[in-house]
Amino acid sequence: MLKVKLLRYTPEGEKLVASAAKLCYSSTGIEEIEEGLNEENVESFLNMLVDLGHESPIEHISFTFGVEGVSRTLTHQLVRHRIASYSQQSQRYVKLSNFEYIIPPSIEQDKEAKKIFIEAMEKDTQYYNDLVDILYEKHFKKYIEDGLSPKKAKNKAEKEAIEDARYIFPNACETKIIFTMNARTLLNFFKLRTCNRAQWEIRNLSIEMLKCVKEVYPNLFKNSGPGCVRGTCPEGTMTCGDIVNVRKRFKGGLK
Repeated sequence: MLKVKLLRYTPEGEKLVASAAKLCYSSTGIEEIEEGLNEENVESFLNMLVDLGHESPIEHISFTFGVEGVSRTLTHQLVRHRIASYSQQSQRYVKLSNFEYIIPPSIEQDKEAKKIFIEAMEKDTQYYNDLVDILYEKHFKKYIEDGLSPKKAKNKAEKEAIEDARYIFPNACETKIIFTMNARTLLNFFKLRTCNRAQWEIRNLSIEMLKCVKEVYPNLFKNSGPGCVRGTCPEGTMTCGDIVNVRKRFKGGLK
Protein backbone atom coordinates (compact mmCIF):
# COMPACT_ATOMS: atom_id res chain seq x y z
CA MET A 1 0.00 0.00 0.00
CA LEU A 2 1.33 3.41 -0.99
CA LYS A 3 2.54 5.52 1.94
CA VAL A 4 3.82 9.06 1.42
CA LYS A 5 5.16 11.30 4.18
CA LEU A 6 6.65 14.76 3.94
CA LEU A 7 9.63 14.29 6.25
CA ARG A 8 11.19 17.76 6.06
CA TYR A 9 10.77 21.04 4.24
CA THR A 10 12.46 24.42 4.30
CA PRO A 11 10.98 26.41 7.20
CA GLU A 12 9.43 29.76 6.33
CA GLY A 13 9.81 28.72 2.73
CA GLU A 14 7.28 31.08 1.23
CA LYS A 15 8.92 34.02 2.99
CA LEU A 16 12.32 32.90 1.73
CA VAL A 17 11.04 32.72 -1.85
CA ALA A 18 9.48 36.16 -1.54
CA SER A 19 12.77 37.52 -0.16
CA ALA A 20 14.78 36.02 -3.02
CA ALA A 21 12.37 37.40 -5.59
CA LYS A 22 12.31 40.81 -3.91
CA LEU A 23 16.10 40.99 -4.05
CA CYS A 24 16.01 40.67 -7.84
CA TYR A 25 14.18 43.98 -8.09
CA SER A 26 15.53 45.89 -5.12
CA SER A 27 18.61 47.88 -4.18
CA THR A 28 18.11 46.85 -0.56
CA GLY A 29 20.93 44.94 1.15
CA ILE A 30 20.66 41.28 2.11
CA GLU A 31 20.14 41.99 5.82
CA GLU A 32 17.26 44.36 5.15
CA ILE A 33 15.56 42.37 2.40
CA GLU A 34 13.05 40.65 4.72
CA GLU A 35 12.06 43.84 6.47
CA GLY A 36 8.46 44.68 5.82
CA LEU A 37 7.60 41.16 4.67
CA ASN A 38 4.55 39.93 6.55
CA GLU A 39 2.06 37.15 5.88
CA GLU A 40 -0.15 39.36 3.74
CA ASN A 41 2.46 40.78 1.38
CA VAL A 42 4.33 37.45 1.18
CA GLU A 43 1.12 35.89 -0.10
CA SER A 44 0.65 38.75 -2.57
CA PHE A 45 4.25 38.47 -3.77
CA LEU A 46 3.97 34.69 -4.24
CA ASN A 47 0.69 34.98 -6.12
CA MET A 48 2.37 37.39 -8.51
CA LEU A 49 5.37 35.07 -9.00
CA VAL A 50 3.19 32.01 -9.58
CA ASP A 51 0.91 33.82 -12.00
CA LEU A 52 3.89 35.19 -13.94
CA GLY A 53 5.65 31.84 -13.98
CA HIS A 54 8.80 33.38 -12.45
CA GLU A 55 10.18 30.14 -11.03
CA SER A 56 13.89 30.62 -10.31
CA PRO A 57 13.37 32.06 -6.76
CA ILE A 58 11.49 28.94 -5.66
CA GLU A 59 14.57 26.78 -6.17
CA HIS A 60 15.76 28.03 -2.78
CA ILE A 61 13.37 25.78 -0.86
CA SER A 62 13.24 22.00 -0.81
CA PHE A 63 11.06 19.13 0.34
CA THR A 64 12.05 15.64 1.50
CA PHE A 65 9.61 12.76 1.12
CA GLY A 66 9.62 9.26 2.57
CA VAL A 67 7.80 6.75 0.37
CA GLU A 68 7.08 3.05 0.75
CA GLY A 69 4.69 0.54 -0.77
CA VAL A 70 5.84 1.32 -4.32
CA SER A 71 7.37 -0.84 -7.02
CA ARG A 72 10.69 -0.75 -8.78
CA THR A 73 8.66 0.14 -11.87
CA LEU A 74 7.76 3.41 -10.17
CA THR A 75 11.23 4.27 -8.87
CA HIS A 76 12.79 3.67 -12.29
CA GLN A 77 10.52 6.48 -13.52
CA LEU A 78 11.04 8.64 -10.45
CA VAL A 79 14.83 8.81 -10.70
CA ARG A 80 14.58 10.19 -14.24
CA HIS A 81 13.83 13.49 -12.52
CA ARG A 82 17.52 14.25 -12.18
CA ILE A 83 17.48 17.47 -10.15
CA ALA A 84 16.83 15.61 -6.91
CA SER A 85 18.56 13.44 -4.33
CA TYR A 86 17.58 9.79 -3.79
CA SER A 87 18.26 7.13 -1.15
CA GLN A 88 16.63 3.80 -1.94
CA GLN A 89 16.50 0.47 -0.13
CA SER A 90 19.29 -1.67 -1.55
CA GLN A 91 18.61 -5.10 -3.00
CA ARG A 92 22.38 -5.65 -2.90
CA TYR A 93 22.75 -5.36 0.86
CA VAL A 94 19.23 -6.20 2.10
CA LYS A 95 18.16 -9.82 1.89
CA LEU A 96 14.53 -9.97 0.77
CA SER A 97 13.62 -13.57 1.55
CA ASN A 98 9.90 -12.81 1.43
CA PHE A 99 9.71 -9.70 -0.71
CA GLU A 100 6.53 -7.67 -0.92
CA TYR A 101 5.16 -6.78 -4.34
CA ILE A 102 2.78 -4.32 -5.95
CA ILE A 103 -0.25 -5.64 -7.86
CA PRO A 104 -1.54 -3.33 -10.62
CA PRO A 105 -5.28 -2.51 -10.23
CA SER A 106 -6.16 -4.09 -13.58
CA ILE A 107 -4.70 -7.39 -12.34
CA GLU A 108 -6.09 -7.02 -8.82
CA GLN A 109 -9.61 -6.70 -10.24
CA ASP A 110 -9.38 -9.82 -12.42
CA LYS A 111 -9.55 -13.10 -10.49
CA GLU A 112 -7.71 -15.20 -13.08
CA ALA A 113 -5.04 -12.58 -13.75
CA LYS A 114 -4.45 -12.06 -10.02
CA LYS A 115 -4.03 -15.81 -9.47
CA ILE A 116 -1.37 -16.02 -12.20
CA PHE A 117 0.39 -12.92 -10.91
CA ILE A 118 0.59 -14.14 -7.31
CA GLU A 119 1.82 -17.55 -8.45
CA ALA A 120 4.60 -15.82 -10.41
CA MET A 121 5.60 -13.75 -7.35
CA GLU A 122 5.65 -16.85 -5.14
CA LYS A 123 7.84 -18.68 -7.65
CA ASP A 124 10.18 -15.70 -7.85
CA THR A 125 10.48 -15.74 -4.06
CA GLN A 126 11.38 -19.41 -4.05
CA TYR A 127 13.83 -19.03 -6.93
CA TYR A 128 15.50 -16.09 -5.19
CA ASN A 129 15.93 -18.01 -1.94
CA ASP A 130 17.22 -21.08 -3.80
CA LEU A 131 19.77 -18.96 -5.66
CA VAL A 132 20.91 -17.27 -2.46
CA ASP A 133 21.44 -20.67 -0.80
CA ILE A 134 23.34 -22.13 -3.77
CA LEU A 135 25.58 -19.10 -4.23
CA TYR A 136 26.17 -18.72 -0.51
CA GLU A 137 27.45 -22.30 -0.15
CA LYS A 138 29.70 -21.85 -3.18
CA HIS A 139 31.22 -18.57 -1.98
CA PHE A 140 31.49 -19.65 1.66
CA LYS A 141 33.45 -22.78 0.73
CA LYS A 142 35.83 -20.74 -1.44
CA TYR A 143 36.52 -18.15 1.27
CA ILE A 144 37.15 -20.81 3.89
CA GLU A 145 39.61 -22.47 1.52
CA ASP A 146 41.26 -19.07 1.03
CA GLY A 147 41.90 -18.90 4.76
CA LEU A 148 39.22 -16.45 5.92
CA SER A 149 37.64 -16.87 9.33
CA PRO A 150 34.13 -18.41 9.35
CA LYS A 151 32.66 -15.01 10.33
CA LYS A 152 34.35 -13.10 7.49
CA ALA A 153 33.63 -15.90 5.03
CA LYS A 154 29.95 -15.86 6.02
CA ASN A 155 29.61 -12.08 5.62
CA LYS A 156 31.33 -11.96 2.23
CA ALA A 157 29.52 -15.05 0.92
CA GLU A 158 26.10 -13.75 1.94
CA LYS A 159 26.69 -10.32 0.38
CA GLU A 160 27.84 -11.81 -2.94
CA ALA A 161 24.98 -14.33 -2.99
CA ILE A 162 22.38 -11.59 -2.48
CA GLU A 163 24.13 -9.35 -5.00
CA ASP A 164 23.61 -11.80 -7.87
CA ALA A 165 20.39 -13.51 -6.78
CA ARG A 166 18.58 -10.13 -6.92
CA TYR A 167 18.67 -10.27 -10.72
CA ILE A 168 15.62 -12.50 -10.56
CA PHE A 169 13.45 -9.89 -8.85
CA PRO A 170 10.49 -8.58 -10.90
CA ASN A 171 9.64 -4.92 -11.48
CA ALA A 172 6.72 -5.48 -9.11
CA CYS A 173 9.11 -5.85 -6.17
CA GLU A 174 8.19 -3.40 -3.40
CA THR A 175 10.76 -0.81 -2.42
CA LYS A 176 11.24 2.16 -0.12
CA ILE A 177 12.83 5.47 -1.00
CA ILE A 178 13.62 8.88 0.50
CA PHE A 179 14.13 11.75 -1.90
CA THR A 180 14.50 15.51 -1.88
CA MET A 181 13.39 17.96 -4.56
CA ASN A 182 13.41 21.73 -4.72
CA ALA A 183 10.11 23.48 -5.35
CA ARG A 184 10.83 24.22 -9.01
CA THR A 185 11.60 20.57 -9.70
CA LEU A 186 8.39 19.66 -7.92
CA LEU A 187 6.34 21.97 -10.15
CA ASN A 188 7.74 20.23 -13.21
CA PHE A 189 7.24 16.82 -11.60
CA PHE A 190 3.59 17.58 -10.85
CA LYS A 191 3.04 18.94 -14.35
CA LEU A 192 4.20 15.67 -15.90
CA ARG A 193 3.20 13.04 -13.38
CA THR A 194 -0.25 14.15 -12.18
CA CYS A 195 -1.44 14.05 -15.79
CA ASN A 196 -4.04 11.40 -16.63
CA ARG A 197 -1.61 10.05 -19.24
CA ALA A 198 1.09 9.35 -16.65
CA GLN A 199 1.54 5.74 -15.55
CA TRP A 200 -1.00 4.98 -12.81
CA GLU A 201 1.42 4.26 -9.96
CA ILE A 202 3.60 7.34 -10.27
CA ARG A 203 0.46 9.43 -10.86
CA ASN A 204 -0.95 8.24 -7.52
CA LEU A 205 2.37 9.07 -5.86
CA SER A 206 2.56 12.56 -7.36
CA ILE A 207 -0.99 13.40 -6.30
CA GLU A 208 -0.25 12.37 -2.69
CA MET A 209 2.93 14.45 -2.77
CA LEU A 210 1.01 17.44 -4.09
CA LYS A 211 -1.49 17.14 -1.24
CA CYS A 212 1.41 17.19 1.24
CA VAL A 213 3.07 20.34 -0.09
CA LYS A 214 -0.22 22.19 -0.55
CA GLU A 215 -0.90 21.74 3.15
CA VAL A 216 2.31 23.53 4.14
CA TYR A 217 2.70 26.07 1.30
CA PRO A 218 -0.68 26.56 -0.41
CA ASN A 219 0.25 29.81 -2.16
CA LEU A 220 3.32 28.35 -3.80
CA PHE A 221 1.52 25.32 -5.20
CA LYS A 222 -1.89 26.85 -5.88
CA ASN A 223 -1.64 26.26 -9.66
CA SER A 224 0.15 22.91 -9.45
CA GLY A 225 -1.09 19.92 -11.35
CA PRO A 226 -1.04 18.69 -14.92
CA GLY A 227 -0.21 21.12 -17.71
CA CYS A 228 -3.85 21.63 -18.60
CA VAL A 229 -4.64 23.24 -15.24
CA ARG A 230 -3.19 26.56 -16.40
CA GLY A 231 -3.58 26.32 -20.17
CA THR A 232 -4.31 24.05 -23.09
CA CYS A 233 -3.45 20.36 -22.83
CA PRO A 234 0.25 19.91 -23.76
CA GLU A 235 -0.40 16.34 -24.90
CA GLY A 236 -1.93 17.45 -28.21
CA THR A 237 -3.69 14.60 -30.01
CA MET A 238 -2.76 12.29 -27.11
CA THR A 239 -4.96 14.25 -24.68
CA CYS A 240 -7.13 12.31 -22.23
CA GLY A 241 -10.08 14.46 -23.35
CA ASP A 242 -11.22 15.13 -19.79
CA ILE A 243 -9.73 18.58 -19.23
CA VAL A 244 -12.85 20.05 -17.56
CA ASN A 245 -12.92 17.44 -14.80
CA VAL A 246 -9.15 17.50 -14.40
CA ARG A 247 -9.15 21.27 -13.83
CA LYS A 248 -12.07 20.98 -11.46
CA ARG A 249 -10.29 18.36 -9.38
CA PHE A 250 -6.94 20.11 -9.08
CA LYS A 251 -8.31 23.60 -8.57
CA GLY A 252 -10.78 22.21 -6.04
CA GLY A 253 -8.14 21.06 -3.59
CA LEU A 254 -7.77 17.38 -4.54
CA LYS A 255 -10.36 16.18 -2.03
